[in-house]
Amino acid sequence: MQEKAKIRYFETPPPKPPAPVVSKLAAHSEFLRTGRIARYSPVWLPEERRYLTHNEVAERTGKRLEAAGEKSHERINSFHRSIQFPKIVFHKTLDERPHLGYCHVTAAKSMIGKRIPVSWSFYIANFFSEIGEDEKFFERISANYSRMYFAVAVEREKGEPLKINRSLRKNGLLFQTSDPLEAIKNVLLLGASNDTLREIIKKL
Repeated sequence: MQEKAKIRYFETPPPKPPAPVVSKLAAHSEFLRTGRIARYSPVWLPEERRYLTHNEVAERTGKRLEAAGEKSHERINSFHRSIQFPKIVFHKTLDERPHLGYCHVTAAKSMIGKRIPVSWSFYIANFFSEIGEDEKFFERISANYSRMYFAVAVEREKGEPLKINRSLRKNGLLFQTSDPLEAIKNVLLLGASNDTLREIIKKL
């Protein structure tokens, strides 16, 4: 079976400097002296393109994702002093597609339906996808949307790594949206301690 070709990334050319201003008189004199018309030459030639390694792409992607995670956490915690979440910001890029990835923003425990205590984690991704119900969590990934915000129920048994809690839904999903305001509202609702606060948040 033919091996799938790896995606190649090349460094974006630096912005072109403004073309030098040449007076008509100077241009005319140059033409009479040399027989050539002075033209602005780009400083970035196609043969100078530098292809990036997947590690370099992953590092740049990670920095952007974590910057978005930091900003989202700041916005969430600035809403009300009674709703404060821990900042747990870290990222992961997708294998073989390091320009795509997701960032963990925060985690907490909430009462779902006022009676079921559920631990959950909130994430931002720079793509949109369906959320799977098996170990392949992201299905039919699309980069047409710039962001995806979602929260999943999680659980951890003593001595075991964190895993998705599928007791509420098979994919563990609590919410999923491409709208940042909707995402913040959903996180705040998970952290709201009373009905009055929930009603205020719903009207945002």
